[in-house]
Amino acid sequence: MTTESSATPAEVLSHEGPTSALRIETTGIEVIADADRKGRPSSLFWPWFAANISVFGISYGSFILGFGISFAQATLVAIAGSILSFLLVGIIALAGKRGSAPTLTLSRAAFGLRGNLVPGVVSYLLLVGWEIVLVALATLATDTVIRQLGWSGGNTALIIAFLVVIAVVVGAGILGFDMIMRVQTVLTIVLGVVTLGYVALTIDRIDLAALSELPTGSWEAVLGAFMLVMTALGLGWVNAAADYSRYLPRSASSGGVVFWTTFGAALAPVVLIVYGLLLVGSDPSLTDGIAADPIGTLATLLPTWYLIPFVLVAVGGLASGAVLDIYSSGLTLLAVGLRVPRWVAAAIDGVLMIIGTIVLVWFADDFLGPFMGFLITLGVPIAAWAGLFIADLILRRRDYDVASLFDARGVYGAVNWTNVIGMLALTAVGWGLVTNSVQGLTWQGYLFEPLGLDVDVWGFSGVGVAVALVGGFLVGLANRGRIRRQEQATADGAAAPDGGDTVTATR
Repeated sequence: MTTESSATPAEVLSHEGPTSALRIETTGIEVIADADRKGRPSSLFWPWFAANISVFGISYGSFILGFGISFAQATLVAIAGSILSFLLVGIIALAGKRGSAPTLTLSRAAFGLRGNLVPGVVSYLLLVGWEIVLVALATLATDTVIRQLGWSGGNTALIIAFLVVIAVVVGAGILGFDMIMRVQTVLTIVLGVVTLGYVALTIDRIDLAALSELPTGSWEAVLGAFMLVMTALGLGWVNAAADYSRYLPRSASSGGVVFWTTFGAALAPVVLIVYGLLLVGSDPSLTDGIAADPIGTLATLLPTWYLIPFVLVAVGGLASGAVLDIYSSGLTLLAVGLRVPRWVAAAIDGVLMIIGTIVLVWFADDFLGPFMGFLITLGVPIAAWAGLFIADLILRRRDYDVASLFDARGVYGAVNWTNVIGMLALTAVGWGLVTNSVQGLTWQGYLFEPLGLDVDVWGFSGVGVAVALVGGFLVGLANRGRIRRQEQATADGAAAPDGGDTVTATR
């Protein structure tokens, strides 16, 4: 895949849309031709709902209540955090419809072709990290259920579960868009039904009296729980938002794209997290088990006869999210300059996912510590990128210039130093305003003392993520003049404002 001025017309505008779920998708990061765009905004509901209906969402109830807040506060956090974080995903999905290219390809307009390497690397690490987390959870959950059934446990069960999940995730990621859309549609229905069964079988464990006794937390604690939800949900998907809307016709409703993406992605987490609050708030003893094996612990609440359907829905939901991640991480790898077919990039991600999962499952002391450290460390820079990207998208009145997305001499130039330096600076500030207990990352939080902020009060508030997100948006607005010059140059066919040669859209 070409990322510089040597791009051929075929690479700039693809006419090879996916035609069969069993055929490997050949389309990489190139712009989708009008003839290959299809579907309606409502079709976005299926992949986003399936990717977020994992019963892992129930475990977030434990993570949220860990901030020491009341049930009412936690419920508000769960609903607001889910909807607002996925609204960011919905807004960024608009870029896919307007540019018909993957998210991190369109990010070149905001950062420049070479400057886009900075968010590209962060995005890739985030996506591969989530792949590892989801596959590790699926492996651990399967092993726990096998043990509860009285079957052979130990490494044999872990290895079998691991291999099955890896095969599904890597296989779907390599086959590409059509397979993913079909698999996600089926999973949406199956996962929804079995998850409702889990609720029906465990609802008798809810103790309203115990919920009413949960202490009211400080507003800093509420902010911390809110930023956890934002980081773990929508901010974990923003860098993949346009990857699934890029096949929509350019005439598709913009409001529909935002709505169906937000609604599809947020619906399941809202329900699952609130139910998790009900369960964990009623029985705080679940907290320790969830920290070690989030999904396996939830299975301990079920009758034996429902364990097999439960593990199928648990693994299916986790694999569903991992499939979207591996597809998007492969596209991101191409966007940062690797010149290989899309399916090869997905296979490379699969290898990294296997290595990371082995480390997390067989060598990590627990799950929760590395998971929280991962979320906060990459949550800060991806929040800064999201703010910058959304500002850039909002300021643009015209569709993206196709050729300039693949030519450093085009109107977007090689590097937009305002956004690159802004993202790096906001990351530095954000890391200084979060704390991390993971070995090697305890240096974070270095700004609390100089700013006179009590680390015991602010340390787990996630304020660094909020500063990065809002700061990114404000810095992005400073590009208004630059964007107007780019669009004028595209309209006039004049020399690019960054000194490059004239490059106009080839639609």
